[in-house]
Parts: sequence; C-alpha cells; structure tokens
Amino acid sequence: MLIKLWNWEKNWVCQQVFEGHTHYVMEVKVNPKDNNTFASASLDKTVKVWQLGSAQPNFTLEGHEKGVNCVDYYMGGDKPYLISGADDRMVKIWDYQNKTCVQTLEGHAQNIASVSFHPELPIILTGSEDGTVKIWHANTYRLETTLNYGLERVWSIGVLRGSNNVALGYDEGAILIKLGREEPAMSMDAGGKIIWAKHSELQQASLKALEKEEIQDGERLPLAVKDMGSCEVYPQTVQHNPNGRFVVVCGDGEYIIYTAMALRNKSFGSAQEFVWAADSSEYAVRESSSSIKLFKNFKERKSFKPEFGAENIFGGALLGVKSVSGLAFYDWETQELVRRIEIQPRAVYWSETGELCCIVTDESYFVLKYQPDAVAAAAENPEKITEDGIEDAFDVLGEVSETVKTGLWVGDCFIYTNSVNRLNYYVGGEIVTVSHLDRTMYLLGYIPQDNRLYLGDKELNVVSFQLLLSVLEYQTAVMRRDFDTADRVLPTVPKEQRTRVAHFLEKQGFKKQALAVSSDAEHKFDLAIQLGDLENAYNLAKESASEQKWKQLAELATSQAKFELAQQCLHEAQDHGGLLLLATAAGNADMVTKLGIQADQAGKHNVSFLSYFLLGDLERCLEILLASNRVPEAAFFARTYLPSEISRVVELWRVQLGKVNEKAGQSLADPKDYANLFPDYAASLQAQQMLAGERTKVIPAEDWKDIMANYERKPLEELNALADEEDLIDEPLDDKDHPIAGAVEEELEGGDECPASLEYAGDDDEDDKDYYSDEDLEKLLDDELDELDIIGEPSKPEEEKVLDDELDELDIIGSLGEPSTPEEEKLLDDDLDELDIIGEPSKPEEVVAGITTEDLEAELEMDLDNLKLDDIDTTDVNLDDEELLED
Repeated sequence: MLIKLWNWEKNWVCQQVFEGHTHYVMEVKVNPKDNNTFASASLDKTVKVWQLGSAQPNFTLEGHEKGVNCVDYYMGGDKPYLISGADDRMVKIWDYQNKTCVQTLEGHAQNIASVSFHPELPIILTGSEDGTVKIWHANTYRLETTLNYGLERVWSIGVLRGSNNVALGYDEGAILIKLGREEPAMSMDAGGKIIWAKHSELQQASLKALEKEEIQDGERLPLAVKDMGSCEVYPQTVQHNPNGRFVVVCGDGEYIIYTAMALRNKSFGSAQEFVWAADSSEYAVRESSSSIKLFKNFKERKSFKPEFGAENIFGGALLGVKSVSGLAFYDWETQELVRRIEIQPRAVYWSETGELCCIVTDESYFVLKYQPDAVAAAAENPEKITEDGIEDAFDVLGEVSETVKTGLWVGDCFIYTNSVNRLNYYVGGEIVTVSHLDRTMYLLGYIPQDNRLYLGDKELNVVSFQLLLSVLEYQTAVMRRDFDTADRVLPTVPKEQRTRVAHFLEKQGFKKQALAVSSDAEHKFDLAIQLGDLENAYNLAKESASEQKWKQLAELATSQAKFELAQQCLHEAQDHGGLLLLATAAGNADMVTKLGIQADQAGKHNVSFLSYFLLGDLERCLEILLASNRVPEAAFFARTYLPSEISRVVELWRVQLGKVNEKAGQSLADPKDYANLFPDYAASLQAQQMLAGERTKVIPAEDWKDIMANYERKPLEELNALADEEDLIDEPLDDKDHPIAGAVEEELEGGDECPASLEYAGDDDEDDKDYYSDEDLEKLLDDELDELDIIGEPSKPEEEKVLDDELDELDIIGSLGEPSTPEEEKLLDDDLDELDIIGEPSKPEEVVAGITTEDLEAELEMDLDNLKLDDIDTTDVNLDDEELLED
C-alpha cells in the first residue's frame, strides 16, 4: 500500500514515502519524459500519478473493474499516454493530461500481467495469464497478431530503446523475439539528399556540404540533420521516385506521396505496397493479395487482378508481381504478361537503362538481360506467346550463390551488400569486393561526381566508400563490346586501379588487352605465361629474379621447344631436377657431367648422385652417399654395385652405429671375416671388374633395341658363362684363402693358369699307344723342368734332395728305352703331381698349409716304392684337415 523512495547514493536512505493506495501496489513506472513524475498500479483498481517531493498523488485514474497489475508510459513525444492492465482482462490507454481513458483493448481470456509501449515500433504489447502475448497497433489500436509459445502464464515483457528485440517471461522460461524490419526507412536521391524516418518523424540530411577530400572509407559522415515534420502514418518504407522530386512514405496500410523539398502532401491512398516505375510519373500500389492499381501523374489509370494473385510487387522497367506460381513481369502500358518465371524472389532490381535485371532470392541472385526487340517481335506474332509469356524476353547472364541484402545498378555493374557484410559488385561474371563491413549496412545510392558509394545502418548512420566512375564506365563499355569508348575512358582510370581493370578484362577473355593495361608485375607475368609470350615473360622474370617465375618460364619454353631458353631459365632457378630431365631427354652427357658437379657443389645430393649414376661413375656415387652421411645406404649400394668397397663402408657404418648402440654396431658383418654370410662374394668381385669395363664404353643410342635392360641382366650367370669359354685369372687370396677386395689381378705369364698335365704322345684320333718313345720322354722331361723353373728354385737342402730324387726317377724311366706299361705311366703322373705340391713354396723356411718338405719327401718315396696304383687316392687329401696333419 506504500511506495518508498530510496537513495542508493546515500547508502540506501529512504527519502520519501508515498501513501494513498488502499491495496497492494503491483508496479511503478517513471515518466521517461519527466523523471520527477511516476505512475503506480494497485489492486485497489486505480492508477495514480505522483510527483517527487509530494506525499499525495497528483491525480487518480479510475476505470478498471478489478485490481490493476501493470502500467507503462508511452515513450514518444507526441502523445501523453499511459497504458494499464488489470484482472478484469482489460487493457486501457489513458491520456494523463486530460485524465481520460482513450481506448480499451479487449481480447485476453485471463488476467493481464504485463503491458508495454514499444520504444521503436508503433505497437503495444500485452501479456496475460492465458499464455498469450498480443501485439496491437499503437495508432489504430488494431490487433496485429497473437503469440503463444505454450510456456504457461506470461508474467513480464521487456523492451529496449534502440532495438526491435522483445523479451518475454513465462512460467516455464523466457523467449527473445525480434519485431519489425531491420532495414531502416531511408532513401537518397541522385543529388545526395537523404530522407529517413525516425519513429513518425521525417528528417533530412544533405551530402553537398561535406568536404569530399576529408571523407574516409567506412567512417561515419558528420551530417547536418534537419527535421521535416511528422508523418501521418508510421513509416515502414521511404522511397524517392527516379528523378528525386517526390518521396513516398508507406506504412500502416497507407501511402503518402510528399514533395521532397518541403514535405507537402501530393497524394495518398491505401496500399500494402508501393513501387515506382522507371518513368517518374508512374507508380503502382498493391491494395490486397488480389488487386493492383496503376497510377500516372497521381491519377489512377488502371486496376487489374493478376491471375495467380499478388503477394508482392516490384517496380522498374516492368511491373513484377510475385505469386504462388512464381514471378510475373507485366508491361506498364498494356498490363500484358511479358514473362512468367518459376522463382520466388525477395527483391528485383533494374538498371537505369532497363536492359539488365537482377532477381534476388533467399539463397542466390540471377542477372538477366531484357530483350525488348524480342518482345516487340512477339507482339506482332501472337503464336510466339505462350501461357508463360514470351520465352525470348530474357537471357540469363549469370547466377551467383550469394544472399543479397540490398542492391543497386550503376551502369552495367550491380552493387550489393551480402549476408556476411561484404560490399561487392558484379560485372561481366566477375565479383569484385569493395570492402568488408563491420556491421550490417544498407545501400543508399551512388554519386558519380563524388566517385563514392553511400550506405546507412539501422541507427541512421551514413558511411561512404570510394568507387571510381571511370572504372565502372570502362567495365560497362567492355561489357557492351564498345571498345572505342573503353579506349577513350582508359586514360582516366588511375594507375592504381589499372590492375583491377586488367583482372576484369582477363575474366572477359581479353588477355592481351589485360597484359597491356595491368600495372602489377605478378599479374602481367601470369598473363604472359597464359598467352605464351616468352619475350615479355622473360623480361618480367629477369626483373623479379623469382625462382618460381623462372621455373614457370622454363616450362613454357620447353613446351615451345625453346630448349636453350629453358636451360637458361632452369639455371637461373637453380632447378637441378629440371636440368637433369632436360639433359637426359636430350642425351647430353656433357651437360649431365656438369650438372653432377654443380649439384654436388650446391649440396643437391639427390641430383648429383643420379647424374653420376647415369654416367656410370659408381665410385663417385658411393662417395656422395658417404659425404652426405648416408652410410647405411652406402653399404647397401656397395653390396650391390661395388662389392670391393664393402669392407671399408662397413667399418664406417660400425663406427656410426656404435655411437648409438655399440652392440648393434659390432653385429654388422664384414665379408672378410664372415665369408659364409656373403654367398658368391668372390664371384661378385669378378663381376664388378667385368662390368667396370662395360661402363667405360660409349654405346650409341641406336643400339638400345639390341641391348638387354639392366634389370634383366644377371651378372653372376654371365660370369659363369664367360668362365666356360675362357680361363679367368684367379683373384689374389689372403692367408685364409679369401679373395682380397679391390686388388688388381695380374695375368700369369706363359698363358695357362695351371701347369700342363701329362698326356699320351700323339693325337687323340690315332690308335691308343701304351708306351713312350725316347722323344716323348725327352719332351716330357723338358716340360717338367720348365714347370720347375716357373715354380722357382728350392730354397732348402731337403727340397733340393727331393727334386734330385724325382729327376733320377725320371732318368731311370727314360733310360729304359722300352715301352712302359700303363702302371708305369700312372705312377709317373702321380709323381709329377707330387712335384707340383713340392715346388709351390719359394721362400726359405716356407711351409705349405702347415706341412714341411720332409713330410712330402717321405710320402713321395713311399709312393715310388709301391707301384700299386689302387693304393693311391689323393681325392681325400685336405690340407686344412687337422686330423690328417696329426697323422
């Protein structure tokens, strides 16, 4: 029943108590236009208005039949109104100056819990315990809509000045909704005069007074705003006619046409929508979903009902009508159907000439070209007209998947803002971004004299962006294929804008012209490459010294068979890989050699390795692997190609791996120490020498068909086949009978590798002879002596004695003069074999496989005494057998 005033700046001291209500006080609201007065709602069925400093109310408003729950002030400056809601399910509008009830709103089924005047929109919101929120028109008090979200009772409604958002509080939760249009009611004429609506007030601002040189892109313009007066309707749209002399305000189901200068009422009427024709004296209004009226010079000229109804209408060169069947275009003069298109547009924009049209949908926009000649021809030939109009009336120039907020045409350029707050323009299939906006902006217009584009936001701030008319004119001339005009306009295009123009020309397919116009070196080089212009590309690459440009130019030169230029470009780019490809394709061994050296010096080990590998310089390849610290690869390379180098590389590998894991390093096997782990190792050494000779030979390219590919060759098998044809020189052996890697083989003088064995005298063809003639024995003795000469002189007395005995034995045989028996012949062969064993050592104190000469002499004497050949078997003799040595 009491209302108390607290001062939070003085520690919440109660400064005043207001008494007067006889029941609970449900709500208090301060007057926004006079902060010293406030209103209170009470369950005593009254609304009282109070003055700060006075304990008694100024006056009491009575009229509700039950307790009052809520109260609110109207925030506009034109009406001194209060609103109240009560348990009698009534909402009352009060004039607190006249202290009278202006209007009563009925419709809720339960108690009214909250009421509110919207601060921005001409609406009243009321919430009830019946679970609904009703929206009423603030001027006509007509119920506009009812909201029911099924969240039980409504208890509060919250609004915010400067915003169209509304918060609703329920038993079961809260909801935030957005009301009204986001786009502000603003319009600008061709001269730069802007008119906008602020609530019901119309205001005017002019751009002429601005210093154009000081305007910064995207900065708010300091405009001088002038009040024009109050409008009879709440403006939802404000729109100048094409010549700018008149402005129409549309809202509350009505339209009013004012003169743009003094805001004098020229015409008015009922309308849900209003659009201007391209002719400034013509316009159309949509009164309902089925009726459209056309006016000329403010007089109604025609009224017609579209076949499929009218949900929206669009102005321009043709009258557009949206219906459930799509978009239909009608002629302004005859109202005949020109073309019906199956599309659901949100907006339609026409160019000033009426040649181009942009149809905007929710997800994309289409650019069409109107063909008036085709329409005129069809009018003379009705057979070409179908139920959907004239098929050739429009040509589709392009489709862009982008959501357009607002748009306008400048020449043949369609400028628009999109859903992600970018300012773009479309011309000839190309989209150019002018700027990225920091908030949602709406296009007002373009002033050619200023070369600037103007936009506004919902707070009625105006910003500007530069957009050169010369660029737009040039692009328009190119689109119309009017190259004379384009050439005339080009000198007026600033140099910093030339690249943008060049990009546009490139998009249209005029790459030569783009190359001549562009001022960007990067763009010019790209164009030169596309055009195959080697000279221009070479000069641009030389200026930039870019490795990437040289590579691109090398590729172009190669494609045109300019190999010298390609080689120069690859050298400039230090593209060793490209040079290797070029050299190998040309079969230029000298170039490959030089490339191997250059790549090695540049540290390009891969190219260097491959160059030397192609040249057959395997030793250099191995050194490159070692120099680049790729020892494991070097080991496998040596195992495959250079087995003589395995031991050296394995030792390096052991050292390297031992630093990481010593045990792992020691586990690496060297063929010197583990011959059993390297099968055919000795043969691989011989194969290496065999193939080394081949690598030094130059084979003509024409022989490639007759040469077996390397991957098909089997060197070891080739080596075995060669051994069957000729005797191979033994590899020098170490003390373990292992071949010495890398040792140079020397051919034995005298031709044969092994001593000649004794044979029957005479030819094999003749009848076998079982005896020796004197001449045969003498020749046999000479051969034995020659063999002894090769072996060398005995170095010990024991060896000398053995030789003497052998010679005596030969003398005995030779002096017989009688044909010897086969047994004697066999014995002689065995004795000569023994001589081969004896004669091997040539050094003093030398031991063959651990057996002394005394042992050999004794064994020889036993063999000579016993002529039974069956007792002699030398195949089982193994000089490395320790048991035999002990025996």
